[in-house]
Amino acid sequence: MKSNVGKSIDIKICGLKTPEAVLRAVDLGATHVGFIFFEKSPRNIEPADASGLADLVRGRAKIVAVTVDADNDELDEIVSLLRPDILQLHGKETPERVLTIKAVYGLPVIKALSVREAADLDKVEAYAGIADRFLFDAKPPAGSQLPGGNGVSFDWSLMDALDGGVDYMLSGGLNKDNVEEAVTATRAPGVDVSSGVESAPGVKDLGRMEEFFEALRRATGRAVAARSRM
Repeated sequence: MKSNVGKSIDIKICGLKTPEAVLRAVDLGATHVGFIFFEKSPRNIEPADASGLADLVRGRAKIVAVTVDADNDELDEIVSLLRPDILQLHGKETPERVLTIKAVYGLPVIKALSVREAADLDKVEAYAGIADRFLFDAKPPAGSQLPGGNGVSFDWSLMDALDGGVDYMLSGGLNKDNVEEAVTATRAPGVDVSSGVESAPGVKDLGRMEEFFEALRRATGRAVAARSRM
């Protein structure tokens, strides 16, 4: 079943590792597919393997390389083999580092920021005009070694204070049970899901993926209706 969900909201399925999951994600309406290059993650993939998967959908969805404080040697290999459309920086990269990466690789950048309280959104200002887009994820729980993909959410009402001109994707603990509420509450222009469509860490579940997109269809329908009344 094909979906037109992606026409009303950007949808990134992240941490993909199999041909079946990549193809199903895009058939369902994913606008972005993410490959994670971080050894501590159960979703970690080698650049050469990710390249083969990306080629299955290249031109149908944006290819996103997700890195965490990667150095230039790592980025050289990833960019050379994967040929991504976008780099997602999910570590503690400074605005200066983001500028350098953009200058070296000539690719747009999504900068991930961890959110727990209103003050965390103050960081947006430092990256404004530098990052092409933001991804707002929940801060990792105590003891986690992963900056994302922890299956936890943050208070979506914090998005009310965000400048309306900020382009972002909402992430953090999204799944079929809460994505409708999340999108309706925030009117986020994009969403990112990883653990919320898995049966085990790093194992994408095609059934859960389908349920997630079904929930998004309901959410985007409501969002369009709400905008039409404004």
